[in-house]
Amino acid sequence: MIVEKLQHQYALSRRGARDMMWACASCTLSNWVLMMPVGLLFWLVADLLQGPLRPERMWLYAAGTAGCLLLIAASYAWQYKKTFYATYIESGVRRIAVAERLRRLPLSFFGKKDLGDLTSTIMSDCASIETASSHFIPEFYGSIASTLLVAVPLFFFDWRLALGSLWPLPVSLAVVALSPHVIDRLERRQMGAKMALADGIQECLEALRELKTSNAEADYLRGLDLKIKAVERRAQVSELGGALFVVPAQMVLKVGIATTAIVGGGLLAAGNVTVLTFFMFMLVISRLYDPMGGALVNLAAILMLRVRTERMNGILEHPVQEGRDELTNQGCDIRFDHVSFGYDAGAQGREDVLHDVTFTARQGEVTALIGPSGGGKTTVSRLAARFWDCTDGRVCIGGMDVSQTDPERLLTLFSIVFQDVTLFNNTVMENIRIGRRDATDEEVMAAARMAHCDEMVERLPNGWQTLIGENGSELSGGERQRISIARAFLKDAPIILLDEPTSSLDVENEVLVQQAVARLIQDKTVLLIAHRMRTVAGADRIVVLQNGTVAQQGTPAELLAQGGFFKEMMEKQTCAEEIGNEN
Repeated sequence: MIVEKLQHQYALSRRGARDMMWACASCTLSNWVLMMPVGLLFWLVADLLQGPLRPERMWLYAAGTAGCLLLIAASYAWQYKKTFYATYIESGVRRIAVAERLRRLPLSFFGKKDLGDLTSTIMSDCASIETASSHFIPEFYGSIASTLLVAVPLFFFDWRLALGSLWPLPVSLAVVALSPHVIDRLERRQMGAKMALADGIQECLEALRELKTSNAEADYLRGLDLKIKAVERRAQVSELGGALFVVPAQMVLKVGIATTAIVGGGLLAAGNVTVLTFFMFMLVISRLYDPMGGALVNLAAILMLRVRTERMNGILEHPVQEGRDELTNQGCDIRFDHVSFGYDAGAQGREDVLHDVTFTARQGEVTALIGPSGGGKTTVSRLAARFWDCTDGRVCIGGMDVSQTDPERLLTLFSIVFQDVTLFNNTVMENIRIGRRDATDEEVMAAARMAHCDEMVERLPNGWQTLIGENGSELSGGERQRISIARAFLKDAPIILLDEPTSSLDVENEVLVQQAVARLIQDKTVLLIAHRMRTVAGADRIVVLQNGTVAQQGTPAELLAQGGFFKEMMEKQTCAEEIGNEN
């Protein structure tokens, strides 16, 4: 029960929660051991009040002092192992767990999240939880536990003096306990200001070329400056909000020393306590309030952590797509059976972008998806690969319901070539090898030749080992597309998803990419998102999507005979080409 509560409250693994309990125990022991010299001093004073110390007693106190030093050193060593060392291990486990969870989450999760927010969660929030796990949390609980262990026995000496000494402890905690709602609200506002600044900086860097060419840098930088000042202001207000509760609570603790002296002095004057008892209380209280003062600061820091742990749990506890690991052997026909889909599945007032879509993309054929922008073409292709799960109906591959299949296992059936190619700041060789990580250099080169990448590689300064820059910034659009197609050749999956990779290329690159695609799709199940009608002339089947529904489907000849969107677009394109030829 305690382990599960710690897991959720502080975004820990099960092992991390158990380590946290040991860390709290180690801090409790360290604080308690630090009180031992106080006890030793008390007994020394008691002996001195009875007369001069005998040599054997002096040796006893010397040995006690040495023992205290050894115990303090041992307790600190154990505390270090159970807090800092364990926290470093848990930090690595947490970051890996977050990355693994993100890898398994559906695209619907990322559609609702800002990438800057996710980056902040992985980097900044993880670091904040790491700091809290090694300092604030164990020290807070350790201080509370050690204070109770020392405070309770005081009542056996004199309950009146104990009450006069210990009343500030619950009062100071109660003062800080009033702060969660205030601190939470201020922390959320500060986080919002930080995210606005991060988004502004990212946008500025991405649009730097446009800002320079339009001479708008100064205006944009003024906006960034305002966001920086907003973050600074929110941070100051957040710190002040915590201080408004912590400082009064610490002042209450300081008053406790005075009340101990006043109550003790009164009892001593009345002859109700001995000088030794009064001295012991003053000695203990002078040390007892130190860990509690730190606990109050740590409690405020823990309360500020709540926003970050909520964001972390939003990733770690979000449901993942799951399914069977085995695949069917009944071919690779893709069947959409009365499929409806909305991006905010389950939300009230949701508007579906697909309505009752039914068609089949057969193995060995090219099925082209055409229609006006926003008609649902891209959504259909992504549902086939289970980037999302459909709201109603079924998507089947070879009779296998994709919603019942493990997403990673399912994607082994797909090679995907979209217009927006994602490349990494690595060599050409390694960017192509992403298609199949265990491929040899020879297999990578063979796939590259089939995609017409070999001529491009020969022109690069370091050939296959040339670094291509962030997202392939050193390459042209056509060269990026050819690398994407080379990945597909290397993977050699039975299903190909194409988003008309030639629609924005120059003539030379278009010819090369078309030749590569023609080789790639042989004997495959091909789902082609087409934007130009001449692209679908050789398709085996065309599905016309309008307003999220299937308006027409059939062969090119059948659709031309039927009339409708496909025929209208073909006539418009033919007319445009004739006008272009005349000019």
